[in-house]
Amino acid sequence: MKSSKNVLVVDDEPNIREVVAALFKSKGFNVFSAEDGAKALEIFNAENIALVILDLMMPGVPGEEVCQTLRKKSRVPIIMLTAKVEEHEIVSGLELGADDYVTKPFSLKELYARAEAVLRRTQSELQPLTAKNSWRNGDLTIDFEKNEVLKRGTAVSLTRNEHKILSTLVKYPGRVFSRDALIENALGDEFDSYDRAIDSHIKNLRKKIEDDSKNPIYVQTVYGLGYKFGVE
Repeated sequence: MKSSKNVLVVDDEPNIREVVAALFKSKGFNVFSAEDGAKALEIFNAENIALVILDLMMPGVPGEEVCQTLRKKSRVPIIMLTAKVEEHEIVSGLELGADDYVTKPFSLKELYARAEAVLRRTQSELQPLTAKNSWRNGDLTIDFEKNEVLKRGTAVSLTRNEHKILSTLVKYPGRVFSRDALIENALGDEFDSYDRAIDSHIKNLRKKIEDDSKNPIYVQTVYGLGYKFGVE
């Protein structure tokens, strides 16, 4: 079953977190909340987050640093919440990788409208951070433009589902995917098999891209949680 989309709300002000969380819950979203940047990154790495509402001015790890860190690993939509109203400050935040911004104080109606807009723009298949990705001095290469996977320069023949699973893991490096999350993000609604079938796809994928499929470097198991792409 497809789960509701997950929203991560990051703000050091409890009342803002509570109000924004209530807004998205009322619209059918699952909401995760963080009071600081460090907690936000911890949640993001553990959950399948579809949208980040991010305060910029926070103690400890500031919102700008959180935004930069997320952009190194994901194209997840990010909406900044900011009390900074100077144009150059807003432009700076957008240049860090945020998709949109809302200045404080803000209306919940405006925030949700902007959230809907960025989610519509990103509902198509996620794009990789770079078109061609290579790891371990060319041991494994994925060229998304050519739809090609190479192992030491030799093309690897993957099934459609294997390619989708690998592509999803690569586009979220370091993110742990449960079986259900891989079905939802990689295979979609047309995949009507049981969740353990993912294990078979992973096993076959490892045989094709790993030197030792029993001690994988790329597609790693996080016991009790799921799978992740282990080389960032």
